[in-house]
Amino acid sequence: MLKLDILVIAVHPDDAELGCSGTILKHVALGHKVGIVDLTMGELGSRGSAEIRMREAAAAAEIMGLDVRENLQLADGFFQNDQEHQLKVISAIRKYQPDIVITNAYHDRHPDHGRASELVVTSAFLSGLRKIETYADGVLQNEWRPNLLLHFIQDVYIKPDIIVDITPHWDKKIASIQAYGSQFYNPAWEEEHQTYISSAEFYPIVESRAREFGKIIGSKYGEGFLSKRILGVDNLFNLR
Repeated sequence: MLKLDILVIAVHPDDAELGCSGTILKHVALGHKVGIVDLTMGELGSRGSAEIRMREAAAAAEIMGLDVRENLQLADGFFQNDQEHQLKVISAIRKYQPDIVITNAYHDRHPDHGRASELVVTSAFLSGLRKIETYADGVLQNEWRPNLLLHFIQDVYIKPDIIVDITPHWDKKIASIQAYGSQFYNPAWEEEHQTYISSAEFYPIVESRAREFGKIIGSKYGEGFLSKRILGVDNLFNLR
């Protein structure tokens, strides 16, 4: 078993890169074990294909220095927050036993994002109930509930509860996003169907959000996160 400090559970390959790759990079640099579980292969995306996105996800994982990345291959656009899908997410959480789980925003422009958020919230709680049995390679898994569950902020602005300074890792964050050449601005794909995120104007939007969050905490770039519970700190000098 590979125990992780942080597990990002995101619905589409590239969601984690857009929402929290700076935070991933920061904690990898600090020596923490970090992984991503993508719920779907993003097969309904207007550009590229599931196979292409899997290759791109692997390239982004290498840039971020992840300890593990896997895909649950839930049905893009059609997964539900039901028992069948909860058990798959529970099994992933128990497999990696993360102290912190980070997932999609509460609600967003893409309906999959909010639905994935609800699925992960429900599964993270149920994962701590020992009477719910899940198996990995035929072995009964132990119950596990993460200490902290956070949500990254996506296209729709939601006021963050905390902001992480990602300034030293900005260039690698952008590189991890650019690994998805089929999805974001890429001159080699100019003849393909164009989307909101494939426009050359999308990168400045990503940067402006990061600069806005950074300004709030007195840094150049930041990533914002949401929490459904009040967070505590044991040292006021760690706050900005």
